[in-house]
Amino acid sequence: MNDQHFLNNIFKTQDFSAEERGLIFPKFKKVFFIKNDFLLQEGTTENQYWFVESGFVRSFVIDTEGNDISTNFYSTGDIVIDWTSFFLRNPTRENIQALTDCVCWQLDFNTFQTLFHNIRSFREQGRTTLVSSYFSLKQQSVSMIADQAKDRYLRLMKEKPHVIQNVSLKHIASFLGITDTSLSRLRKEISEE
Repeated sequence: MNDQHFLNNIFKTQDFSAEERGLIFPKFKKVFFIKNDFLLQEGTTENQYWFVESGFVRSFVIDTEGNDISTNFYSTGDIVIDWTSFFLRNPTRENIQALTDCVCWQLDFNTFQTLFHNIRSFREQGRTTLVSSYFSLKQQSVSMIADQAKDRYLRLMKEKPHVIQNVSLKHIASFLGITDTSLSRLRKEISEE
């Protein structure tokens, strides 16, 4: 097995045997997206998920007033998925779109199910990833209610500095629940501290 293979970063040797990785890696398909390509569009059912090897992706919804609101950002090593649509097999309310040209590794729903039911370490990693995603989502939803915009921005800077450096202010502002102008003011205030 090629030690340089990107999926070695996801399915680490301490968690997966060479045999397990030999069964898992060939099931993934390398996929290229160009900037603005959709990985998933509202109203369709999520049938695959991706690990990002390179590039930036975001998920977003359109609110009741027609505004585009970012719900998450993804970059190298992240799993890109609408968990609810994928597992419950219902149409998504989110859009997932490439912000830059991207290289991803794709696995479809049926193959995921086969691996999940037949490889214990794959199942355990899947559960851990799902729980981690839930905690992150819960933290974000509570933060939107209980924290000041400045605190949300500082947390994003700390946890995902690469997003701050590579994603447009417009998308970051909508993710934080503020306007572009407010974000510019916030950034100026922070830089002067």
